[in-house]
Amino acid sequence: MTQVHTSAQQGFTREAQAYVRGRPDYPAELLGWLRGELGLGAGRQAVDLGAGTGKFTKLLLQTGAAVTAVEPVDAMRAQLAAALPAVRGLAGTAQAMPLDDASADAVLCAQAFHWFARREALAEIHRVLRPGGQLGLVWNVRDESVDWVARLTAIVTPYEGDTPRFHKGDWRRPFDDTEGTPLFTELRLSRFAYQHVGTPQEVIIDRFLSVSFIAALPPAEHAAVARELHTLVATHPALRGRETIAFPYETQAYRATRR
Repeated sequence: MTQVHTSAQQGFTREAQAYVRGRPDYPAELLGWLRGELGLGAGRQAVDLGAGTGKFTKLLLQTGAAVTAVEPVDAMRAQLAAALPAVRGLAGTAQAMPLDDASADAVLCAQAFHWFARREALAEIHRVLRPGGQLGLVWNVRDESVDWVARLTAIVTPYEGDTPRFHKGDWRRPFDDTEGTPLFTELRLSRFAYQHVGTPQEVIIDRFLSVSFIAALPPAEHAAVARELHTLVATHPALRGRETIAFPYETQAYRATRR
């Protein structure tokens, strides 16, 4: 199997349960996007690539399509199997999916494509999709115009190193590759407002401790980050003493069609 980035392999293995507790779900409006833009519904075949613990898989199932989840990290796939036992879950990577040629109507990557944004991955997705099939890329992006959200980002960013991140924009490069024949049409973006509502432990502490490169830190550094997060929650006027918090996101959903 193609190697998985160390931050993902170690971090998601250590903090798979925190990922389940702390990661946001997706706005209800995204279901309409899946049905309308990607054409998902009964009788269609969808692949959730980099499915993780199955947070996005649950939404895909609501379209009525048959869903196959592909996930390389065993601990994440175990969480998915426990939550969604009826879903076909497979060990595999974006560069080597254990699926037949032209077997899917849509491939979806939620919070995942930046991990494997290479021409080889696009070629493998192209192989698995039927002609005219759809590729969907989805990210929940933190609203850093809110000051405490920006401060949370400032706490974790110094540790990211070479970890692939959505905000770096490197994930676009395979689509801009002009050396080979384009495999997909130009990306089309849809945006949806979203709030992750829950306790401070869920939406801030568990959320940020489940970030791959934070979860992979040595124990002392991991504990130091946890202390900073708890301090911010305990002292910031917008967070202090609150039983629930509405964490603001913008969900960005990109669609491209297989050429």
